[in-house]
Amino acid sequence: MNQIPMTVQGAQQLRDELQELKTVKRPAVIEAIAEAREHGDLKENAEYHAAREQQGFIEGRIQDIEAKLSNAQIIDVTKMPNNGKVIFGSTVTILNLDTEEEVTYRIVGDDEADIKNNLISVNSPIARGLIGKEQDDVVRVKTPAGEVEFEIAEVQYL
Repeated sequence: MNQIPMTVQGAQQLRDELQELKTVKRPAVIEAIAEAREHGDLKENAEYHAAREQQGFIEGRIQDIEAKLSNAQIIDVTKMPNNGKVIFGSTVTILNLDTEEEVTYRIVGDDEADIKNNLISVNSPIARGLIGKEQDDVVRVKTPAGEVEFEIAEVQYL
């Protein structure tokens, strides 16, 4: 399988979720199934069917997380020298040359992306346009709203 780029924080979040699923949610749903079985006829037992459905979801998510972690290429930009180049994991402040609006994004893996927290996927149009460029470069990025020009104001390896 292909390596999945992931930041150190993203990998830790997945490990934490996996731990929660295995130690808290899985035992709870097993207990709920056992309790629902005690109520008798399983064909018409909504609690039993709901618990089984929840168990399927939890087991699927555990497998998904384990697969992602086993194929993860964890990249720690804090251990790299900052040469001003935009790379995976870097925090980039860009200036929209049309609106003079300045915004800071961190380029992360697909699973970590959260635009509300300024975490953009490495596969997003803006990130693809920025990767490989350097501080003070002007970049033209094709966005869903059209082509936009950005100036890279600052590149940090946090």
